[in-house]
Amino acid sequence: MKLKATDRRVVTLTASLVLLVVFMVVGASVHVPYVSEGPGPTVNTLGEYGGHQVVRIEGAEVDPTTGHLNLTTVSVTDDLTLFQALGKWFSGSDSLEPRELVYPPDQTREENDQQNKQQMAGSEQSAVIAALRYLHRPVAAYVAAVQRPGPSDGKLRVDDELRTVDGQPVADSTALRAAVSDRPVGSTVTVGVRRGGADLEETITLAANPDDKKKAMLGIGVEDRSADPNLTVDISVGDIGGPSAGLMMTLAIIDKLSPGELTGGKFIAGTGTIDPDGDVGPIGGITHKMRAARDAGATNFLVPADNCAEAKSDKPAGLTLLKVNNLGDAITGLGDITTGKAAPSC
Repeated sequence: MKLKATDRRVVTLTASLVLLVVFMVVGASVHVPYVSEGPGPTVNTLGEYGGHQVVRIEGAEVDPTTGHLNLTTVSVTDDLTLFQALGKWFSGSDSLEPRELVYPPDQTREENDQQNKQQMAGSEQSAVIAALRYLHRPVAAYVAAVQRPGPSDGKLRVDDELRTVDGQPVADSTALRAAVSDRPVGSTVTVGVRRGGADLEETITLAANPDDKKKAMLGIGVEDRSADPNLTVDISVGDIGGPSAGLMMTLAIIDKLSPGELTGGKFIAGTGTIDPDGDVGPIGGITHKMRAARDAGATNFLVPADNCAEAKSDKPAGLTLLKVNNLGDAITGLGDITTGKAAPSC
């Protein structure tokens, strides 16, 4: 039977409407294996966040500061529907990434969040030590964990300050490891510690390091802390996680503990990991972080040297990029900015 022209139009229209309804249902209900990344919150490390000082220092004179030293973040949106993913992509401000790159399939969401918190805690500790070393304030090695069973089990305790190995002073965790690692496995050392205000010595038989059987170890976790018992540095950034705020937290500590101002009253933002020696490492999401900083009012942005190529590829108008390899570079660059000199840039 041959359909009339009007009937064909009705059939075509009906089929189109059915397809449209199916597309709308699928687009609104089917979730895609992608997350969106975009500009996240930016926090002034010299100020407050969540009703608390980001960097709070007690036991030392704190110098007044002005301006901004903003850490920057990337916002991540998960569990996207097809329509939401398309909307993020068309917005131009967000990018889509395979979900497994952000949330590894062998981790639960809770495990991933916990890992980010641990990375932030490690970053905060590194920031404190890097700042104290830059300011030539004393640091010391402390026991952070004791392996059980292990060579130091029953002899060393968490929070012991490690002061000597066979009578030779050890200034920090690096010096401690150097004093122990090259000794023969099975040999004994006398470790001097301060515990509860008293000086003690413990004789410990060194065990083999499981990662390198030729290296000896005490079987303890070690971390550097301020050697000044009166000085405390607390960092509070709420639920922000990951290691990439290290550089900006370090600069805030230095600014508060040293005379003058690093910012000269200017709005400066940045990103980068930091280790206790002050070396600055690369991070992810640099283009989103730059956009967040510029939208917040920043005019200068500290960029890890290894991120410079990516940063230059999508630099927001009005934002100057300062190239940073280490903490010294950052301090020098900030000095150039405040005095009107040309700072090393990407």
